[in-house]
Amino acid sequence: MDVDAIGYTAAALTTISFFPQAIKTLRLDDTRSISLSMYGLFTTGVAIWGLFGCLTGNGPLIVANGLTFIPAAFVLQKKIRHRLLRGER
Repeated sequence: MDVDAIGYTAAALTTISFFPQAIKTLRLDDTRSISLSMYGLFTTGVAIWGLFGCLTGNGPLIVANGLTFIPAAFVLQKKIRHRLLRGER
């Protein structure tokens, strides 16, 4: 069995699972139920995993974390903006 195929399958499932919540958050413009510290750690972790994938040449890590980082960063910036402008926690 191709090891990369297993990695790409896992990457696809975990990446796709993230998108519904990100889309809902961006569509409703509501970040009250999102923890800033959790999202900050998550987005940083995704970026580091992506970097690790690039440094090791691991395609599944590069693809999954590259695709996940984009909406994660948008949601994080929305949460930060809402916290600063609306005083959200």
